[in-house]
Amino acid sequence: MKCNIEDHKAWIKLAVLHKTDCIIFPELSLTGYEPELAKKLAISPNDDRLDDFQKLSNEHNIVIGVGVPTKSNTGICISMIIFQPTTERVTYSKKYLHIDEEPFFVPGENIKPLTINEEKIAIAICYEISAQEHIDQAIKNKATIYMASVVKFINGIEKANHRLTEIAKTHHIPVMMSNAIGKADNGECAGNSSVWDETSHKIGQLDNTTEGILVFDTKTKELTTAYRQ
Repeated sequence: MKCNIEDHKAWIKLAVLHKTDCIIFPELSLTGYEPELAKKLAISPNDDRLDDFQKLSNEHNIVIGVGVPTKSNTGICISMIIFQPTTERVTYSKKYLHIDEEPFFVPGENIKPLTINEEKIAIAICYEISAQEHIDQAIKNKATIYMASVVKFINGIEKANHRLTEIAKTHHIPVMMSNAIGKADNGECAGNSSVWDETSHKIGQLDNTTEGILVFDTKTKELTTAYRQ
């Protein structure tokens, strides 16, 4: 995980150069999506190996969400550890699991939308985008942006795109998807991280082989794509 932490830090620094307020990584980004290894890879949400993310958050006034399996009293959760400037880290855990995940993980606890400047960002982890209860709760909590952190494979990306387009269209809010590339769980991740505006128009997308970040300005609705050299 040490190498992945350093890789994440490099992406965060690139996001800082683009003056972003928040960066969200794909599902289980620090370990990769490997359910059969999750018990071995799981950590405490307070693991001190993650302390550098808090330092970066404090120094650059940026919210950071990284994915990792976490230990709980009932089992292993699919979680996102969220670092906010000069604030104690919080853990968002996937509440709605796919049936294939149930042998390896237990449902966790969602948190309310993150308030960043004037926006309220509702987090969803992968399969949660399919749970109507999840989006209903996000709207009830007055979310102004829906952010999906996912690992979608080639055979599932079209369905995810359709669902996220539908969410943007129905609720008139921008929707973002952060997806992985490369191999995971004996499959090929589809990439295609995307942003939809509040009219459900897809205004930007990465490809399925290249790592990068999409920087969305919530005020101007402009989108910038950034890559590491």
